Amino acid sequence: MTPWIEAMRLRTLPVSIAGVITGTACAIHAGGRNLLYAPLCLLFALLAQIASNFANEYFDYRAGLDRKGREGFRRGVTEGDISPAAMLTATLITLATACLTGLIILLLSSQWWLLPAGITIAIFALAYSAGPWPLSRHGLGDIAVVIFFGIVPVMLTSFLICSSSWQGWSLTLPTSAAIGLLAANVLIVNNYRDYEDDKAVGKHTTVVLLGPRTMRTAYLLSGYTAMILTIPLWKDTLHLFSPVIPAIYLLIHTRLWHQLGHRRGAALNPLLGNTARLLLLTALLTSILLLIS
Repeated sequence: MTPWIEAMRLRTLPVSIAGVITGTACAIHAGGRNLLYAPLCLLFALLAQIASNFANEYFDYRAGLDRKGREGFRRGVTEGDISPAAMLTATLITLATACLTGLIILLLSSQWWLLPAGITIAIFALAYSAGPWPLSRHGLGDIAVVIFFGIVPVMLTSFLICSSSWQGWSLTLPTSAAIGLLAANVLIVNNYRDYEDDKAVGKHTTVVLLGPRTMRTAYLLSGYTAMILTIPLWKDTLHLFSPVIPAIYLLIHTRLWHQLGHRRGAALNPLLGNTARLLLLTALLTSILLLIS
């Protein structure tokens, strides 16, 4: 895997995909038909996440928070594979491309209130790792993920596809929060893996602040809470297949939670990928259920 592909952190990109897929399915279920926005929202979400991943690598390097030979995925800038200037340039170009995509969405929809929403998303992509108070270093990364990888993409995608209306919001809103909680679990595994490294350099993630045991419990509860939040969805669809999806999710999720307590360091990398893939699988199965109901 090339350093640039590694810097994109492909294992985490299902987090962005899941939100847009779920928002699209919720919109179609509610009668939305403007499907042109689905690929545009997906492109915007992926570019924003990649820009955030690039920024995280650059700004953590600048702050001295990364060390060579760290437990997590290889950091190209820290290891000398990518120059800091090149990473900063890639961050800005990727973020600018995301903003251009957002501008296209804005022009097509004529919903000008989306402009401050897009600016907020762009700022978050950088503020997660940069600025005077980086969210990832002050225990706010998990909350930010719930909002910007769950509630925001699901709700806004659904809004646009539903001809710029909040049609079906009573079903979409709890579902978006559920997707956000499942996305936050990916970050929990990431920070759980990096606990020793982050603690050594003073990076205050929730795992450093609250401890691995507490966040392992949070990982488990996030999954179960997410399934509770989707109860309105299962009640609305009333399909024979409805109870199967949360059952499959909770079975795999509980197994992953057990693994979280018995692995350390780099051994958690596959678990991070599996947590992201489980999120995407759940989003896909949920979307199929919405589409056939």
